[in-house]
Amino acid sequence: MPPVTEVATSASVPLHRLAHARAGDKGDRLNLALFAYAERDYPLLVEQVTESRVLALFAHRGASRVRRYLMPGLAGMNLVIDDVLQGGVNGALNLDGHGKTLSFLLLGMEVVLPAPPES
Repeated sequence: MPPVTEVATSASVPLHRLAHARAGDKGDRLNLALFAYAERDYPLLVEQVTESRVLALFAHRGASRVRRYLMPGLAGMNLVIDDVLQGGVNGALNLDGHGKTLSFLLLGMEVVLPAPPES
């Protein structure tokens, strides 16, 4: 598969083509750390993986707030999502009380790649 940045026209791709993620939890709060595979893609992540888009993505799970902390030196960001774990590991009836699989929900988010400059 060719690198994502060699797409000929503007295209929408799932976030997992540009980045990887790691999930963690504290009570009913989820932390998602997102890191660009290539540093050149980090500005695109900053532009498109916003607090409001992430909140909308997790709204069906009851998320009430998202805070985003940028880590430019690591080409990453930490997303802290409140009230998304349905009570957390000790209170949730779902099979993923820790929220480990929720990084895959984030990585399925569509991002738009810019069209390359015309020659």
